[in-house]
Amino acid sequence: MHCPALPDGFDFTDPDLLQRHVPLPEFAALRQAEPVRWIPQSGNVAGFQDEGYWAVTRHADVKYVSTHPELFSSYLNTAIIRFNERIERSSIDAQRFILLNMDPPEHTRVRQIVQRGFTPRAIRGLEERLRARAVDIVERAREQGGGSFDFVTSVASELPLQAIAELIGIPQDDRAKIFEWSNKMIAYDDPEYAITAEVGQQSAAEVIAYAMNMAAERKQCPAQDIVSTLVAAENEGNLNSDEFGFFVLMLAVAGNETTRNATTHGMHAFLTHPEQWELYKRERPDTAAEEVVRWATPVVAFQRTATQDTELGGKPIRKGDRVGIFYASANRDPEVFENPDSFDVTRDPNPHLGFGGGGPHFCLGKSLAVLEINLIFNAIADAMPGMTLVGDPRRLRSAWINGVKELRVSAG
Repeated sequence: MHCPALPDGFDFTDPDLLQRHVPLPEFAALRQAEPVRWIPQSGNVAGFQDEGYWAVTRHADVKYVSTHPELFSSYLNTAIIRFNERIERSSIDAQRFILLNMDPPEHTRVRQIVQRGFTPRAIRGLEERLRARAVDIVERAREQGGGSFDFVTSVASELPLQAIAELIGIPQDDRAKIFEWSNKMIAYDDPEYAITAEVGQQSAAEVIAYAMNMAAERKQCPAQDIVSTLVAAENEGNLNSDEFGFFVLMLAVAGNETTRNATTHGMHAFLTHPEQWELYKRERPDTAAEEVVRWATPVVAFQRTATQDTELGGKPIRKGDRVGIFYASANRDPEVFENPDSFDVTRDPNPHLGFGGGGPHFCLGKSLAVLEINLIFNAIADAMPGMTLVGDPRRLRSAWINGVKELRVSAG
């Protein structure tokens, strides 16, 4: 089978590309003809001083890379597939302290500690409070009257922020700080925000400092919250203040940006597939949240780095090669999903990779994210069943996030 032609210089991590759309036709072509393909990059556009990366587009191959950390490392070059050409290598290496960028056994040690905050009991303990918050968020948006409002800032961003605040004991009044800091950390590719890499790094430092102060306070005066549980006694298998700071940094992005964008894409999908919105309002299927995440795939791709010479999809992968695992492609793989380009909130089973491809880095907060998505869409269906689109989404310019900056809607 011949290799599919891509335009000269085509790069799946080009932020201009993702600002326009997720390249689904190109993913489909590669899945069929060349599911593991070398994508050259000139100069230092990604920040890694190398010649490019392997694009992995099939569901099975993305799962294989994800579940073999001994072959494919998150630590060597981090999981972020593209920074910018001006970043210093020391700034990349500093991100190895984040759970997302660790390998076993250190990853195993830290994850075993932080997952105490995400037990089924812990999530159930949040449900009623978050249900009330979801209702309040939607009511406030509806009260904006018959005019249009931005769904992202008024609805989609609020519940993830409030959930994080509830989870780790951040005062609700401080959630705007977390929103601003997380936006600055991931918006370095979008000129509208005029965010330099230095500003992003400063925002990350502010999140870490804020969290470390929380940890220090809880050590002095423990409370009935997860922070106290995680940092109470370092010599008894808990986090030190630095580790807790990097954990909150990860939550600020992984627990905020991803759920916000899934919710926004989900609302847009409902309003552009009105038969699905009518079905959802009528039946409230439990399967809806998983389909929203599959359809949205907020993280288009992460990367791994080969720890030794190996083979994937019939291609020789050399030690040190970067390997891009494209969840957005895997989640449209027709070998796994029937009618993958259809938005179907009753889809079951739904083995999507929107929470990762399995293995050690499977999303720690999956249960919380699914709960938030279910709660917010239930609240919208109750309070604003006639919501309509007012404009097209304004997309984020990013190398790896399927983000929406603004979605104008009317309560109807």
